[in-house]
Amino acid sequence: MTGGGKRRPRAGEQCEKTKEVKKRRSNQADVPDQLRQEVESCYRLRMPEDFYQFWKFCEELKPDKPSEALLSSIGLQLVGPYDILAGKHKKTKSADLNFNLHWRFFYDPPEFQTIIAGDSKTQYHMGYFRDVPDELPTWVGANEAKKSCVISQIGDNVFAAVKLFLSKKLKELTDKKKSGILKDIDENLTRTAKELGYSLEQKTMKMKQRDKKVVTKTFHGAGLVVPVDKNDVGYRELPETNANLKRICKAIVDAPSDDQRLKAFAPIQEMITFVQFANDECDYGMGYELGMDLFCYGSHYFHKVVGQLLPLAYNLLRRNLFAEIVESHLANRSEENVDQLAA
Repeated sequence: MTGGGKRRPRAGEQCEKTKEVKKRRSNQADVPDQLRQEVESCYRLRMPEDFYQFWKFCEELKPDKPSEALLSSIGLQLVGPYDILAGKHKKTKSADLNFNLHWRFFYDPPEFQTIIAGDSKTQYHMGYFRDVPDELPTWVGANEAKKSCVISQIGDNVFAAVKLFLSKKLKELTDKKKSGILKDIDENLTRTAKELGYSLEQKTMKMKQRDKKVVTKTFHGAGLVVPVDKNDVGYRELPETNANLKRICKAIVDAPSDDQRLKAFAPIQEMITFVQFANDECDYGMGYELGMDLFCYGSHYFHKVVGQLLPLAYNLLRRNLFAEIVESHLANRSEENVDQLAA
């Protein structure tokens, strides 16, 4: 180096710099391919890039325990598939661990995959919602399993979902010190999301386009998407409104005797017959809707019927992994003990 000029980067350094720039541009998180494959083979689901980018974000906040980076400040913990990135699954002695039941709360349909857990009293949790198992998620949703089956839409990526949660927390806080900590996280998260090109809107254009494909809202409110052709083949409506169906379900659950419960089941039996006709005519969405509504109602009195309707609907729609998930869930449907790795 002469005349106090800047040292030229060596070829190797230049190469590394180019790689770094390319990686940033391609929006790919620096998570080894082997680890990505492990996550996706455990769940048999493809994960979006924001899943890995958010892990890297939390790793910067708390390098030793990224899963707990937001725990003390806003009460959120990275769980589910994040446990594989954290290596928690390697400590388990159970050989027959079913990852699709790991952090699967009572009302979580197969379409919903928990990635963040919050308040244990309400069982607040966030997760990816996907309509088809071999496609990427359409958005991130939230549910409070102790309150209801309703899944609310909170953005099309995990940065947007956590940003929304943070904004609500900031409005509730009166403690200036805590507010300062949250504001710092919020600014850091907002900056990172913008650098990576993620939208922080609660409802993006992509989500609105998906809404147009929804054939029915169902009890969980997130809606069902099934392929419907130009002749409207694919879905036909149930003969009852959601309100009426809930009344029928309530009559069954509240029936004072088994005989009366059997009588109260008559409208459901009639609908099952309609579903059989619908399936014969390729309107698979009808059985999907009835099965999902009964699953969402939550009573064990409906588990047998759900076990007949939903796996069949999923298999007819070629969403076979969802059929497997709901069968496993019905066999082990618990209001507690959702962390399979804690056993």
